Amino acid sequence: MNFKKSLKFFAISLVIFVIDQITKVIAQNNLRGKPSIEILGDYFRLTYVENPGIAFGITLNGDATIFTILAIIIAGAIVYYLMQLSDKEGFMLHKIAYSLILGGAFGNILDRLLYGKVVDFFDCEFPNILIPAFSIFGLDFAGYELYRWPVFNIADSAVTVGMVFLFIAMMKEPIDDDEQLGSERS
Repeated sequence: MNFKKSLKFFAISLVIFVIDQITKVIAQNNLRGKPSIEILGDYFRLTYVENPGIAFGITLNGDATIFTILAIIIAGAIVYYLMQLSDKEGFMLHKIAYSLILGGAFGNILDRLLYGKVVDFFDCEFPNILIPAFSIFGLDFAGYELYRWPVFNIADSAVTVGMVFLFIAMMKEPIDDDEQLGSERS
């Protein structure tokens, strides 16, 4: 495990984290308690929201303490995995993906630890998603309606882009843990 080789990837995470925190402070100072600001009409607005739930406004029964603890554990695992992966040649898209996910995760984790909620402010129109209620194999599904995308922030964007990059990377260049991450067996 070579920390020095990991630094450039942790720098990506740090840049995401810092930009996320700066934009949240700007949103708090300029958007809190005010109506949405239209940037591209109703398609893209800046709307101040304090999200006590998890990603994309999903709420949990009770508080989000368990989710926060789980996010910290997962972020720690990503740090370890990124350090392991940074010793290996190639896998650049994997490394960038984990860096983006890590920066976004730390941005939202800090908010949850300090405030118990996350500041969101990007508000985008999205094509309506309507899934009617249905039953299959004796299970009833209530259906789902989404008329506007949940308000989000830089951290959410970094995690989402990182996950897309990771999916693409895994399709192009899957990692064999035993072979690639130093678990050689003699």
